[in-house]
Amino acid sequence: MNLPTPRWPVPTTPPAHDAELFARAMRDMRLTWRARGVLAELTTAYAPGEGPTISQLVSLTRSERGEAAEGRDAYRKAVRELREIGYIVPDETTSTGVGERLVTDLAPAADAHLIVDRDLFTDGS
Repeated sequence: MNLPTPRWPVPTTPPAHDAELFARAMRDMRLTWRARGVLAELTTAYAPGEGPTISQLVSLTRSERGEAAEGRDAYRKAVRELREIGYIVPDETTSTGVGERLVTDLAPAADAHLIVDRDLFTDGS
């Protein structure tokens, strides 16, 4: 099967992130589902240093994004949300943040707001 060459290389090795922190991030109730999806893509879909910049992703045309993809504003909101909590941090090469690489940091997942198991409470509530 001849697949088209993607704009950004597809990683050939598993992501090097901490699996537990990644799972906590994916369940962090401080994030919307949209932001979790963006974080999952940025954390797992690109080899280190080969990912797109914010500007590159936001500038994708509707046909490049596909029919099911959300728009630019939705993506910008998700990126803003991830930045506010600290899941996306600026890389060393940009000081302005314009066109910056999307560098993910799973450290905020250590303080993730997870859904509590209600069965652990036996006081009748």
